Amino acid sequence: MKPFAIAGIQMKVSAIHSNVETMKLKLDILMNIYPWVEMVVFSELCGFGPLTHTAQEVPSDFEAEMQKMAAKHKIWLLPGSVFEKAGDKTYNTATVINPKGEIVSRYRKMFPFYPYEVGVTSGEEFCVFDVPEVGRFGVSICYDMWFPETTRTLTVMGAEVILHPTLTGTIDREIELSIVRASAAQNQCYIFDINGLDAGGSGQSIVCGPDGRVLYQAQNNEEMIPIEIDMERVERSRRLGILRLGQPLKSFRDHLGSFTIYQPGLKHEYLEKLGPLNKPKRLDELAELQMKDEQHNVIKGPIF
Repeated sequence: MKPFAIAGIQMKVSAIHSNVETMKLKLDILMNIYPWVEMVVFSELCGFGPLTHTAQEVPSDFEAEMQKMAAKHKIWLLPGSVFEKAGDKTYNTATVINPKGEIVSRYRKMFPFYPYEVGVTSGEEFCVFDVPEVGRFGVSICYDMWFPETTRTLTVMGAEVILHPTLTGTIDREIELSIVRASAAQNQCYIFDINGLDAGGSGQSIVCGPDGRVLYQAQNNEEMIPIEIDMERVERSRRLGILRLGQPLKSFRDHLGSFTIYQPGLKHEYLEKLGPLNKPKRLDELAELQMKDEQHNVIKGPIF
């Protein structure tokens, strides 16, 4: 057995005022009750809520406060994410801090929740980091997981645990829970999917093991979720198969050259027909637009 203890903190998030002091208090309480925890994960945009006007440049005072907390408790810390201001762009950015209080990595969310997460720019780089003598960890944020290529890429880069802060308060949370389970099984890894409450989401944080089974699922109240995982389970699953059955990573490895849809510059006729990425309109508005298009086509149609 190769144990490592990770805790998720599912807490209420305000969109009106800073949540940083509450995060620090929750962390102090967690480490007082569970001093054996070695890594802590908060939910997406936990520090300041989901409004982009809170965007700040990094390095930031928020990071500095979280660095102090990580060093104080000698833990690895992923304090959710914040909106990062970088020139004229805004990113949704998560920071990874080690037990010395040092920043070891930052990750910018690759798939903002378009067309709803307006004004946020997509990140371009994947994030993995090593915990010495433990294993390799990957970071993704919320909507990233709806795109299996993101989790698969982290896995191919060696990630054995995916840390996944999320902010989901919408009616598709139940679908996300299924995606977490499926992603854990497909990639034979642990996934810590930590959601917030109130302006930070509808809770139901979930932790899954490398066979896709649920280790714990929270409800819709504030919770601390300390779980000791066994890193050897990942290696065993990937070497011998899920429940000694399917070996999806090996099969994927053996067919890497077969996925022609990913060729650079290749146009996909069917996908182009789906229309632009924008917010759906009311049905009566859609009917009106369709009528205008039809009239336009009659006027501008071919002349025989």
